[in-house]
Amino acid sequence: MKYLKLIRYKNLLMLAFMQLIFRYGFLKFQNIPLALTDWQYGLLVLSTVLIAAAGYVINNIFDQDTDLENKPRMVVIGKSITESAAYNIYATLNISGVAIGFYLSNVIVKPSFAVIFILIAATLYIYATSLKQMIVLGNVIVALLLSLSVVIIGVFDLYPVINVGNQLVMSNLFSILLDYALFAFIINFIREIVKDLEDINGDTKQGMKTLAIVLGVGKTTKLVFAMSLLSIIILFVYTKTYFVFNDLIIATLYTFFFVLAPLIFFTIKIWTARSKEDFHTLSTLLKWILFFGILSIAIISLNIKYNASRQIKTIQTDPSIRFSQETTIL
Repeated sequence: MKYLKLIRYKNLLMLAFMQLIFRYGFLKFQNIPLALTDWQYGLLVLSTVLIAAAGYVINNIFDQDTDLENKPRMVVIGKSITESAAYNIYATLNISGVAIGFYLSNVIVKPSFAVIFILIAATLYIYATSLKQMIVLGNVIVALLLSLSVVIIGVFDLYPVINVGNQLVMSNLFSILLDYALFAFIINFIREIVKDLEDINGDTKQGMKTLAIVLGVGKTTKLVFAMSLLSIIILFVYTKTYFVFNDLIIATLYTFFFVLAPLIFFTIKIWTARSKEDFHTLSTLLKWILFFGILSIAIISLNIKYNASRQIKTIQTDPSIRFSQETTIL
């Protein structure tokens, strides 16, 4: 359990689930070729998880004093795991993740893509050692790296098999991945700020300059309120434009009850949140919103498949009905 705590296994499981759901709950439903076989895609997920785990380890190494103040029960380095052992684990995880990334880059005949894995690993190290201390920038980096784990699916599974014949279809699919990457970025960025609000006491004692410390709790919560309200508007417009207008009723209801409604609840509660417990609860809520938001891609795929099956049955029972074009996601 001490090693699982060190790498924050719950976050890694969500990361792996997210990448698996995009492949087997979305891309596999499309009539398109994919660059990676199932076991190679498994390696892509493993590589991402290993590098992310290394990021958590190095972050825990440099955050020992802060974590002793903010999350004393979560601290394992210096208690059950020595710092030197943690560095060895960090190096092993990073080398393994980057090595797998190098192999996959050669599999798709794009060896230069191995740089992506190196840059991610380097960014996580720089974040833990210096960027985390910089106001807002640290929050942006963490949110950006999570969204990149969505984009990398398109880079390795779609981009290598794009040709003249499927360019439009692949472009649309890549666009959908980018939409979800943006969603992941926004929700995780807001969550990082809420976590700073939760950890404000320990961060202040360590001389850190987070947004919560610079602006104060009151102004920061109002800023988070404004960002979450804007997110609700964007999600509402997106749902209406792509789900409602395309008769994706199941996807529409799912998005409202499992993404929009919890986000509305979060927006209401953040306005009056003040205690560490309040911010911890709201941070956890955002994690669930992110989880159900990512899961929606599978719900959308199933909804489209159901609509297509229903249309086929309608044609079979009424030959006078004809469709001029196939149902598409967007």
